[in-house]
Amino acid sequence: MTFKPAAWPRKLRSQTWFGGTSKDNIYHRGWMRNQGLPVDLFDGRPVIGILNTWSELTPCNAHLRDLAEKVKYGIYEAGGFPVEVPVFSTSESAFRPTAMMFRNLAAMAVEEAMRGQPMDGCVLLVGCDKTTPSLLMAAASTDLPSIVVTGGPMLNGNFRGERVGSGTHLWKFSEAVKAGEMTAAEFAEAEASMSRSPGSCNTMGTASTMASMAEALGMALSGNAAIPAVDSRRRVMAHMSGRRIVQMVKDDMKPSDILKKEAFENAIRTNGAIGGSTNAVIHLLAIAGRVGVDLTLDDWDRCGRDVPTIVNLMPSGKYLMEEFFYAGGLPVVIKRLGEAGLLHKDALTVSGETMWDQVKEVKNWNEDVILPTDKALTQSGGVAVLRGNLAPLGAVLKPSAATPALMVHRGRAVVFEDIDDYKARINDEALDIDETCVMVLKNCGPKGYPGMAEVGNMGLPPKVLRRGITDMVRISDARMSGTAYGTVVLHTSPEAAAGGPLAVVRSGDMIELDVPNRRLHLDIPETELAARLAAWTPTVKAPDGGYAWLHHAHVQGADTGADLDFLKGCRGNPVGKDSH
Repeated sequence: MTFKPAAWPRKLRSQTWFGGTSKDNIYHRGWMRNQGLPVDLFDGRPVIGILNTWSELTPCNAHLRDLAEKVKYGIYEAGGFPVEVPVFSTSESAFRPTAMMFRNLAAMAVEEAMRGQPMDGCVLLVGCDKTTPSLLMAAASTDLPSIVVTGGPMLNGNFRGERVGSGTHLWKFSEAVKAGEMTAAEFAEAEASMSRSPGSCNTMGTASTMASMAEALGMALSGNAAIPAVDSRRRVMAHMSGRRIVQMVKDDMKPSDILKKEAFENAIRTNGAIGGSTNAVIHLLAIAGRVGVDLTLDDWDRCGRDVPTIVNLMPSGKYLMEEFFYAGGLPVVIKRLGEAGLLHKDALTVSGETMWDQVKEVKNWNEDVILPTDKALTQSGGVAVLRGNLAPLGAVLKPSAATPALMVHRGRAVVFEDIDDYKARINDEALDIDETCVMVLKNCGPKGYPGMAEVGNMGLPPKVLRRGITDMVRISDARMSGTAYGTVVLHTSPEAAAGGPLAVVRSGDMIELDVPNRRLHLDIPETELAARLAAWTPTVKAPDGGYAWLHHAHVQGADTGADLDFLKGCRGNPVGKDSH
C-alpha cells in the first residue's frame, strides 16, 4: 500500500488558535503561557495532544502519567509541542452497571475534545479494556493523525507455586469455592497474588487483546502490545511513539490512511492466532463503522475460521503476557501469519513501513509459548459466528476457550429471564438442571442490561460443580470477559430486550448447538416461534433520562458493534468558528 507524505512545512490547524497577532490569537496563546511556556512553542510546530486515560479508579491505567512524561520527551525531541489532556477513562473494574455502557460516551467525549481543541495530532494513551477502543473510535471519527501507546500488562501472578492469571483465576477460584475445593479464606489470600504490579490483565483478556488489535491494525508501533508495564522498554516505546507522531503530523498520515479493510482483516486473523477476546468483535466493528469501512460478522467468520491459535496463553493456554513478550510478542505472530499467506503484507502502519517490513526479521524465542502450527491449541481458532432461528443476526463463540465435546450439543434449556433471576436461582439445590442442559440468560444485551455486561460466562450451579463438571453450554445476549473460558455463546442478536428470538425461549425447549456448521437452533416449530414473537411485549423499560436514556434510545445491536447510531461515520476535524 502506497502513502504519499504531505509537503512540509505547511500551516497546521493549531495555528488557527495560536498563529498570528489578532485578539483571538493572543487570547488563546496568552492563557497557555501562564504555564511558563516560551512563545516560540507556538511558532507553527505540531501541537500534539497526549490523550491520557489515567485515573486512580482505572487501576490498569494508574501508571500512565509516568508514561505521558516519556511521550513528551519524544515529542519535544522531534520538534513538537506536547500538551497532556486527561480524557474520559472507562474503568473495567469500577464502573457500574458495566464499562461497556460508557465506551460510546468516552468515544464521543474524546472525539469532541480532539475536534474542538488545538491539536494537530494525538497520542492515544490507553490500557484498560474499553479505553483502547473508545479512543480509537474517536480518532477514526476525527481522522487526526494518531498513534496508540498502551500501558502494558502487569507481571505474572503467583499463588502457592501456581501461575495466576488475572481474571482467569478469579473465575477458577470462585468456582472452586462453590465446589468446596477451596476455602473462602484461601480465596481472600489469593487476592494479593492476582494484581501484584501496575498494568492491565496479564492474560490474553480484552486489554491485551485490544493492545494486540491496535498493533495488528497498524495503529501502534511494532512490539507495543506485550511489553510489561514495569519493563523499562515500555517507557522506551512511549518515548519513540512521541517522536513518531510528530513526523506523522508533518506527513499528514491519518487513521483513514491506515484503517483500510485489509488492516481489519489482518487484525481478525491476528485475533484468531492469539486466542483473543470475543470483545474484539464488537470493538473492531465499531471502529470500522467510525472510519467508514464495511466490516461485518461474516468477515470475522471468513477471515478467522481457519486460523490456528498458536499463542499458548490463558485463558486458552497456560502462560501469561510476560512470557509472551519474552518469546517475541505479537511481531512473531504476525510474521507467522505472513508466512502462512494469511496477512496483507503491504498494509500501512503508523511507523510508515508496511506490516511485513516490520516483522520479517523477528525470531521466536520460545516455541512452547508461541507454538508451531502443528502444535496449535486449536487448528480452527478465531471467533465462530453462529446463525439460526435463535440468532438471525448472529452470535459468537470462542473455540479456543470451549470444551471440544460440547461443540456439537443438544440440550434442554434452563432459562433465566435476567441477571437478577439468575442470581436468585442458580444456587438453589432444587433447580432442575444437570450438565446436559443449556443455560440461557436473557435481557443482558446493549439495551437490556443496560450496556451489555460481561455476565455471559454464567457460573455453573454448585450441585453440578460438586460432581466435577467444569463446563456447560451457555447462551446469552451478553458479553464475556476476555479472561474467561467455557463453551459460551455470546452477543446473540437481535437481543432479547429488542424482541429477538432469545426473548421467547422457555425452560424445557430443546436447543441445538453445532459450531462446525455454525448453527444455533431453537427446536420448536416455526409457527410456534412466530406465535411467541407476536405475543411478546418488552420487559425492559427505557431509563428516565441522562446518558442511560440516550444510550438505550440510540445503541445499535452487537452484530454491528453496539455503537450509538448518530456516531457512525468519519466526521473529520473542522476548526470551527472562534467565539472570542
